[in-house]
Amino acid sequence: MDDHKRLDPTKQLTTENLARAIYVVNRHAKTAPNPKYLYLLKKNALIKLLKEGKAQKEGLHFSNNPKFSQQQSDVLVSAGEYYFHMPPTKDDFDKLPHLGTLNQTYRNPKANMSLTKAKNLLQNYVGLNEDKKSPQSIHSTQTRTYEKPVFKRLGESYR
Repeated sequence: MDDHKRLDPTKQLTTENLARAIYVVNRHAKTAPNPKYLYLLKKNALIKLLKEGKAQKEGLHFSNNPKFSQQQSDVLVSAGEYYFHMPPTKDDFDKLPHLGTLNQTYRNPKANMSLTKAKNLLQNYVGLNEDKKSPQSIHSTQTRTYEKPVFKRLGESYR
């Protein structure tokens, strides 16, 4: 009976499980070969949680990694026991309090979930699928014609 519960995706779509999955995806995105997809998955899941009222925007934090060395802020979002950062909208600056710098002593709870399970859970939740084409497979489908090297005398143009 327990195995059936584990396989049922509707039972897994609790706020705590989704927050745990976002945490796992976010942690792996920093070193992943395709981080853009993982960050998109995180962003879409957080947006959906916010729309459903399962997550709240707590305030703005100064970003630890500002672009172009300019001061930048991120929105602090709480979901379950977890906290995440996401890019702010224009409304966020008007409506949310600024919390200053990030508290370095706080850490999210550990999550015992594999990246595969976390990705599958979030993909089912937001309805997003990863494009499986890797950069190597894109190049292998294109046939390149061989061109002989052209040797010119010193001073002659290659064109």
